[in-house]
Order: sequence, then structure tokens, then C-alpha cells
Amino acid sequence: MAGICRCRMVFFKGKIPKALQASLKALALGVNRMKKDTDTHHGVHGVASRQAMQHVTKHNTKAIAPRRISAIWVQGLIDAMAQSGLDGDALCREVGLDMQTLVSQKQGCPTEKLSQLWALAEARSGNPAIGLCASNTAKLASFELLGYVVMSSANLAEGLERLVRYVRILGDAQSVTLDYEGRNCRIALALFGGKIPVHPQRYVATLLTLLTFCRWVMATALRPISITLTQATPADVQPYHVAFSCPIHFNAPVNSVLFSGVDLAQRLPTANPAMATMVNQYASDQLKQLDHAEVSQKIRDLMIQKLPDGEPVRAAMAQLLSISERTLQRRLQREGTSFQQLLDSTRQELAERYLRQPLMSLAEVAYLLGFAEQSNFARAAKRWFKVSPGQYRAQLSSAVAQ
Repeated sequence: MAGICRCRMVFFKGKIPKALQASLKALALGVNRMKKDTDTHHGVHGVASRQAMQHVTKHNTKAIAPRRISAIWVQGLIDAMAQSGLDGDALCREVGLDMQTLVSQKQGCPTEKLSQLWALAEARSGNPAIGLCASNTAKLASFELLGYVVMSSANLAEGLERLVRYVRILGDAQSVTLDYEGRNCRIALALFGGKIPVHPQRYVATLLTLLTFCRWVMATALRPISITLTQATPADVQPYHVAFSCPIHFNAPVNSVLFSGVDLAQRLPTANPAMATMVNQYASDQLKQLDHAEVSQKIRDLMIQKLPDGEPVRAAMAQLLSISERTLQRRLQREGTSFQQLLDSTRQELAERYLRQPLMSLAEVAYLLGFAEQSNFARAAKRWFKVSPGQYRAQLSSAVAQ
């Protein structure tokens, strides 16, 4: 680890190498290409739930592009699977993933395919904790531009804040939030599965990849205060404790990692103000380009924040974006969706996530989804899932048990 650290310190000293500048520009171009790729599918990132897709098809409107995650990120996870003895190429072929094309053309991987890949990896390996294979590797390349953003930061706190700010560069299949609890900091992760549920090991692998990368950057055996996972407590928890090296709480309301204030304040050995200025500018530019097109993604994010306060109103959402209600309606139509479709699909996706958490009551789920009455939630659930909320929760539990 010390040898790696010395190499990184030399790499980040002095002027920024021209070769690195070229590679960063290539990464920026790759983000542009990913954006163009989704644009050609006539829609905004992020409204690919089953109900929304059926509704769109029924009304002969534009098809909404599926949520995607960086192909380079996915390739890093496939490499980790391979190091655990799995045939990554065979797994990809079986789920219909052409990783060579996706990586070479800087395209995003559909989120549904990634969940299928994890389910298949678990089945082929016979290992219900296959996501822990992410501890086998910590590739800077997996984080693409975000890796340089974090590494060049002054300390871990600054690096994590920037990662949260720019994480959409990696795709729109994940949401990362940062909350301070006193001097400590919790990074919470939400993954969006689109038309199929998110496999629990995706959360495990993503959190462990982030933690392993932080350990690599800091050149220390970083130990979080705790990890929380929404999945049920596994029969064997020991592998989880070995990988994360901290207390782990299962059946939790969120998937998260809690870092201590002491670790957050540690200066990174790779800190470089000149590099930070350059890569942050690149990241900001890419985010601006994404933001210009993704009005529906902004609305969706606002809905998630506001739903516990009641059903969001279109006029209020437009005001928060500093645009008129008519402009909001027009831009959503151009992106192949509507305010009501976004609200419905967002609620459905959140409902499925919440119903997977056995300790959350149906009344709490209805409240978090912004329904004034639990009966309204029940009617919506029957429309989404064809069964009552309780029955759908039982189906999810049965599927996990199998």
C-alpha cells in the first residue's frame, strides 16, 4: 500500500501531465457520447419503471430511455466477479450485455441488465454474498472522472462532497446523498432498477467498491463507524464483517456507510489543488450539459424530497426550478413524459423499494409516498402491481427466500 501511495504522490506532483489532460478530455467526451446515446432514444434518463413504460406505450408517446450506469463502472464489477472465479464474459453473454461495444463507445449499461447480471452471478457461484467480491479490486478507472475529483481533494470529506455533487456523470441509475451527523458523515445510496427490482448484492458491491476506493486513496485500512443494509440478515454475517471491518446493521431503512469525523478530516496523500481545479471544471461542465437536458430528472429528484410532505404540485415544482408552469410542461413533453407520469412512476419505484423493508409499516410507506390516505396507496398499488401492498410485500419476501 505504501508503494502505491508513493507512486500516486509522484503522479500528482508538479504540473499536470499532458497525457492525463488528454485522458480527462477523453472521459469528458465519453460522457457527452453517453448523453447523445440516450438522447437518440427519445427521452430523459430515469422513467423506466414498468408502469410508466406501459402507460407510454398505450398512449403511443415517445419511448422513455432506460436508466443507465457507466459501462466502465460495470466492467470493473465484472472484473471483480472474474477474480472470484466466475466467467464474466459468459455471464454477460447470458444476460445480453456486449461490454466491449459499451465500453469502447462510452455507452451506458441499462440498469436492468446489471441487476440480471448480479442475480446470475449469485446463481452460478452459489454464493449469496457474491457482492463482497468488490473488495478484490479498487480501480481508479471505474470511477472515471469522479476518481480524479476525489483523489485531488484536500481531505476525505471534501472528496465525498464532490462525489455526491457529480455522481450523475456515472449515469442516472443511482442517487447518493450525504448527511452530517455531528462531526460524522453518512453516505446513503439509492439504486434504481427500472423494470426489474435491484438485486441486494448491487448495494453491497457498490458500497464496498466506494469504501475500498477510499481505503486505496487514503492508503489506510479505513474502518467506517457502521454500515447499514436494507436486505434481510443473511445466514452467515461473518464475510460481511470481514469485508467492511465494522458493525453492520441489516433490515435498515437505507443502504449507507457512516464515516467518522476523524477520518473525514484526514488529508489525502493525493491532494493537489491544481489538479482539483481542472477536474472539477471538467465535472461541472459535464453536469451542466446533463442538467440542460434532464428537466424530468430534476423534477423526479424534487418529488422524492417533497413526497413525505404530501403530493407535489406542478406549479410549485416549476417555481423551484425558476421556470413557468407552461415551460415545465413543454420541456417534459419534449423529453417524452409528463408531470403526472413522473409522479406515478416515481411513487411506484419508491413503493417497491419501501415494501422490501419488512420493518416499515404500510402506513409509513403511504406517508413517504405522499398519499393523504392509506386507501389511496392501496388503490395505486393494485394498479401498479395488480395486488394489494401487503400481498406484493409477501411476493417480494417469497422471491428473496427462493
